[in-house]
Amino acid sequence: MPDRTTRRPSGSHRGPTRPGRSPARAPWPSGPVTIPTGTVELVRDPDDPDGVTVLVNDVPSSYLDTVDPTRLVFEYMQQMAAVIDRVGVPGAPLSVVHLGAAGCALARAVDAERPGSQQVAVELDAALPELVRGWFDLPRAPALRIRAGDAREQLARLPDRSADVVVRDVFAGDTTPPHVRTREVVADVARVLRPGGVYLVNCADRPPLADARSEAATLADVFDDVAVVAEPGLLRGRGYGNVVLAATDDPELLGSPALARAVRSLPAPARLLHGDEVIAFTGGAGVLRDPDDAQGRTP
Repeated sequence: MPDRTTRRPSGSHRGPTRPGRSPARAPWPSGPVTIPTGTVELVRDPDDPDGVTVLVNDVPSSYLDTVDPTRLVFEYMQQMAAVIDRVGVPGAPLSVVHLGAAGCALARAVDAERPGSQQVAVELDAALPELVRGWFDLPRAPALRIRAGDAREQLARLPDRSADVVVRDVFAGDTTPPHVRTREVVADVARVLRPGGVYLVNCADRPPLADARSEAATLADVFDDVAVVAEPGLLRGRGYGNVVLAATDDPELLGSPALARAVRSLPAPARLLHGDEVIAFTGGAGVLRDPDDAQGRTP
């Protein structure tokens, strides 16, 4: 969801599409399309004939390269991908759950980078997934199953220890609904993850980053290890942007010097906070919990 984009340098390598797939299978609409939760619109990239941004209720929700599924343009997705690259055996299939689907850009990239992966994407709007499948080259089931429904409710239906990665990218406009941010949800994610798995959270925030600090404290209350990844200026209190939070029980994953170098080497260099830096970042922020009478649900 909300993010600045990173342009690909001209002349850079572009990967092939998978044999037997077409980049787009249905005509793209020329304007907004009404869906149950509002509208979806496709906006072509004026600088790249193969690029398109998916707007949900006028908010940039996905960017897809119709030729190269491995190309991730949103900065926070690049940061998440750097973490996912280090989960399990390099290149081996993964089981990934995406809470928040939109255009399934990250799921496409995982499918291309990790052939044989099995993924589940959850999207609140029942019409959006079918529209996206018609417009874009998405993996089919069982490589990618798309389920319509509330992210928290669908998460609760997943089996114990069934996923290597859970990604939360859930937004209503530019805000994450409170009912998917609480400790109770994080504990359910921990239930679903296999040993060594990782939970990745996209938190859009502005200084003083109160939401991101509370979410980091909440993750740390459940998981053994937490990292924070963001653009350095945002961490210094400038602007509005995305903070990626990562949580795991693997003591080697997030503190790896190789991971810190990887996020520093992205097209838009980011900084990774770990260990004492995360403690300082949370700054005593409180753990988010469900209201006793509503289980965190919003009307």
